[in-house]
Amino acid sequence: MKIGGQRCRTGTAKADLAEICRERDKDRRSDMGPYGFINTCLQSLVIEKFGEETWEKLKACAEIQDAFMTYTVYDDIITIKLIQEACKLLGVSMEAILKMFGEYFFKFCKMSGYDRMLRTLGGNLMEFIENLDALHSYLALSYQAMNAPSFRVEKRTDGTMLLHYYSDRRGLCYIVPGIIEAVAQDFFDMDVTMEILNKGEEEERTGKKEHVVFLIVQKHCGQKKTIRSKESQGGKNSQQDQEELERVFQKMKEKYLSLSVCPVKKSRWDLVRSIVIFGKGHLQNPFEPVYPERLWIEEKTFCNAFPFHLVFDATLRVKQAGVNIQKYVPGLQTQDIRVDEYFTIIHPQVTFNIASISKFINSQFVLKTRREMMPEVWKNQPTLKLRGQMIWMDSLQCMLYLCSPKLRSLQELEERNMHISDIARHDTTRDLILLNQQRLAEIELSNQLERKKEELRILSKHLAIEKKKTETLLYAMLPEHVANQLKEGKKVAAGEFKTCTILFSDVVTFTNICAACEPIQIVNMLNSMYSKFDRLTSVHDVYKVETIGDAYMVVGGVPVPVENHAQRVANFALGMRISAREVMNPVTGEPIQIRVGIHTGPVLAGVVGDKMPRYCLFGDTVNTASRMESHGLPDKVHLSPTAYSALENRGFEIIERGEIEVKGKGKMITYFLIQNLQVTEDEIMGKTENPENKKANALGIQDSQTVAVGRDEDSEHLLPNTDGEYKFGTIFFGNTNNKILSVAKQEQHE
Repeated sequence: MKIGGQRCRTGTAKADLAEICRERDKDRRSDMGPYGFINTCLQSLVIEKFGEETWEKLKACAEIQDAFMTYTVYDDIITIKLIQEACKLLGVSMEAILKMFGEYFFKFCKMSGYDRMLRTLGGNLMEFIENLDALHSYLALSYQAMNAPSFRVEKRTDGTMLLHYYSDRRGLCYIVPGIIEAVAQDFFDMDVTMEILNKGEEEERTGKKEHVVFLIVQKHCGQKKTIRSKESQGGKNSQQDQEELERVFQKMKEKYLSLSVCPVKKSRWDLVRSIVIFGKGHLQNPFEPVYPERLWIEEKTFCNAFPFHLVFDATLRVKQAGVNIQKYVPGLQTQDIRVDEYFTIIHPQVTFNIASISKFINSQFVLKTRREMMPEVWKNQPTLKLRGQMIWMDSLQCMLYLCSPKLRSLQELEERNMHISDIARHDTTRDLILLNQQRLAEIELSNQLERKKEELRILSKHLAIEKKKTETLLYAMLPEHVANQLKEGKKVAAGEFKTCTILFSDVVTFTNICAACEPIQIVNMLNSMYSKFDRLTSVHDVYKVETIGDAYMVVGGVPVPVENHAQRVANFALGMRISAREVMNPVTGEPIQIRVGIHTGPVLAGVVGDKMPRYCLFGDTVNTASRMESHGLPDKVHLSPTAYSALENRGFEIIERGEIEVKGKGKMITYFLIQNLQVTEDEIMGKTENPENKKANALGIQDSQTVAVGRDEDSEHLLPNTDGEYKFGTIFFGNTNNKILSVAKQEQHE
């Protein structure tokens, strides 16, 4: 079993079950992937470099959730899947994506408020890398489940560096060059190139086994920039500066020649050379420490001043221990014990011997007490962890471990029966615990706010969906621009349209069908028929005004005026006739027959009513179109003279019916529309896109699919049609309604 990143010995089986479960939970968290901060950074990179649309495609391909929470731990699989899908989508290699991510991650950390923290890690690139592990250790106080990589750097005689990278995650090492090169350029004004010398596993390590060695070749840019800047200045000023510099050097030379012999064994010129580099003007650090001949501190005082420290020799035998580390690890008071009997190394994850420790001497070391070596009464409480640095004392051939308890909060302090007073007053761990207590509270608050923000985002998304449904229903009742004006609280004025084409249709012998059938059969028949007609309104871009019983009314050129309104309505009428053949009469089982009437002329259009407002058409054109339908013949499209004039020479086959008597209009010469000679039936039905349909659809007029049905006494019900869409309308069925329809039909024909 893996405990906190370190393999346990067999003796752990004696440990308390509750603590084992706690440690196992921590181990699961360490084996999990990164915090949401990492995935958020990747999201920000893709959006900034490639756009929001690319990120949406990437999310769909990777099948991930909509948003990432900063303080939530996600599985590594999510991050890897995102990167792999990005490689496929963008057509770039994994190495290129990871390096780009590394560069952006550094930038993202700076934008997220870590700029100053990163800048203060070291005065040069090597110091910066050496202190990365310490930074990760500090961040782990807040991000407890963080499983960060480990770094070790070596300086070579030729000025290059070897960077050793250790990680539990394989294949992500290409992120490192992106980060380091960006850091070198931004913080230290250096151009750095990195290449992989070796990849393998570190056998001496007990964790983070992937070991990648990078060669870092650096070239200082700051000095060249300064020289170029100076050269760009006038030559006269440069000469004056040089003369002034030489005068200063001369004064310093005279001063140090007059000095007496210094206690440090150096000549006077050695002192001068240690301060000034001739011809360049750069000052070196003149400081050299002075050490006492003997250590002016008692052993007892040292152990009290540094209550948490250990000294052990090359064989790991404990030679000295601080008073409080003895207090909480009583076994250290035993003579001639080995330090690895009581402690395991948590970080860096190496074997416990002097050679391995010396190899990572610049790293921060975290040690954890072995539970099986603790007193029986202490085995129920969490184990003690120590954090500090290892210092090799060559003259004594011993290692000094100067450390402090690793605690994140006051709760952890109490769980280990410790107090603030147990930590030395000069130890900043005291302040760190108190500050981190506040920091953890802020993180929890931030986490709650982030969760609420995500909940609000989801609610907002659902609200937008519901709003879309409401708008769709509203646009089914009214034209879109009219509905928008009403939503904004504006009054919609009536509008006059100089020319438009109106169509009426009804079902032949509908009254007889209603008398002979059950209401539900009529419901099914009309729903099937109107669903087909509604689809055609979208195909030919005409506006559906209303349905009353079996009557269906559409208009072309209203509410958006268009020149080819008559052709659109004519094509729609031909499509209605074809669609009606697919709807069966529930009495005879044969296809139903419809009558269609079309008239072209001026109308007045406006919104009528406050409750359930309707967009209605007024004028003699409406009456005449209705007369064309009522005086028509089954399965025929009846045209008025003005409709015929609008369609003449437009590619339609039209025959003259002759002169007929039209109620309220007198004698009229009317026509029958036979077919459109320029398009096929499939194109009329919208089964293939023709240029005219594409042009009509490009006008963007909202489809007004407004048909719905109810049962006998029901009214104002919404039922889904065969396409799964909701239609709006009210139709009554039953004997009473049949009588009303019969009277209306009779009056209409008279």
